Amino acid sequence: MRLLLSNDDGVTAPGLQILYETLKDLGEVVVVAPDRDHSGASNALTLSRPLYPQTLANGFHSVDGTPTDCVHLAVNGLFGEEFDRIVSGINTHANLGDDVLYSGTVAAAVEGRFLAGTAIAVSLVNEGREHYDTAARVVRWLLEQRQADTLPPRTILNINVPDRPWSDLQGVRVTRLGHRSRSGLPQKVICPRGKERYWIGAAGAGDDAGPGTDFHAVEEGCVSITPIQVDMTRYDAFSAATDWSEGLLK
Repeated sequence: MRLLLSNDDGVTAPGLQILYETLKDLGEVVVVAPDRDHSGASNALTLSRPLYPQTLANGFHSVDGTPTDCVHLAVNGLFGEEFDRIVSGINTHANLGDDVLYSGTVAAAVEGRFLAGTAIAVSLVNEGREHYDTAARVVRWLLEQRQADTLPPRTILNINVPDRPWSDLQGVRVTRLGHRSRSGLPQKVICPRGKERYWIGAAGAGDDAGPGTDFHAVEEGCVSITPIQVDMTRYDAFSAATDWSEGLLK
């Protein structure tokens, strides 16, 4: 197995190090991650300047760009040899529901969707206990069982793991994405030069968070595994959209 690891919290993040230590004996494991925190970067690519990959003392590779930049370089010739799959994480906080729209962790996994093995994004629903080892063990279990390889091509698994010891997990559930309520208002601050600045508001609480959702699974102490895809087409809107579009040019 030739694994590519990345994240959005940066190449020195503890979750990435623990993930590497947990998986390194499964085969060749290569780490390519941003040189700093890029949480919320989504699927952004850097197109305005060249990127500068560096090899660090521990063998990890650092890139002065986004999570998507890192995986894009890695799977498109930076190392010459193809990877079997991408594992992105372990993110320092949850990626539930609408979070996947913004998540650099999920974006890194999405960029590896063309690889043979199902892409994996893994996040810890962090409550301050930081049981990254539990999340890493979930990923190792999935890779060893190879069940993910029975899924359709270009599937991405979005995994959220409760922040508790392995022995305290209450099970594993395959879930759908829930939805958050509207985020908090931006917070205005005044900089030392008297200028207005704004902090993006906190994410909204779970709104559509009932049974069957990723929110509900982790609330009950279960690992949530949500298969997602890139296709954002709203198929159930085709009929209505077709009805009004036919009259646009008449």
